[in-house]
Amino acid sequence: MTPISVFDRSIHCRPDAGPPVTAQQGFTLLELLLVLGILGMAAMLLGPGLATLDSPGFNAQTREATGLLNYARRMAVVQGTPATIEFLSSADEADIGAREPEKAPTDVVGRWRGENITLSYRDSAGQDMPTDRGIQVTFYPEGGSTGGELTMRQDNRRQTISVDPFSGRVQVLDED
Repeated sequence: MTPISVFDRSIHCRPDAGPPVTAQQGFTLLELLLVLGILGMAAMLLGPGLATLDSPGFNAQTREATGLLNYARRMAVVQGTPATIEFLSSADEADIGAREPEKAPTDVVGRWRGENITLSYRDSAGQDMPTDRGIQVTFYPEGGSTGGELTMRQDNRRQTISVDPFSGRVQVLDED
């Protein structure tokens, strides 16, 4: 009698054991539909965000304007002298260098320059002020200010920043 081995290579490695197992040659219809469905859902989520790429820039610029106004308010109270913030559009920037030195305001503690933003200003008396030479908002050591409403527009976005003339308090009124 011949001993039977547990593993006999001659049985398992024969060439006539059947066709060899090959790698898959393509994707199934189910896999393709699943991938297309995921891409469609991603497009639905990203589509509206891509349409408003300028919004983060607009929001950042309005936050910067609000921050400058609050900074000027603190500076006026701490230093005991008036503090002014100038708001300029892109066209007004060249006007700063054209001013005569004796007419340049000495109490300006900051300048805001808007990129593709339209400014409008209504003073504390409710009068619309021209913005062709920039807008100045001044805060006084007693806590008051020149006050008014500064409205910023970019495309269909609009934001209004209100400055109380008596307390100097700065707040955002509305946001579109």
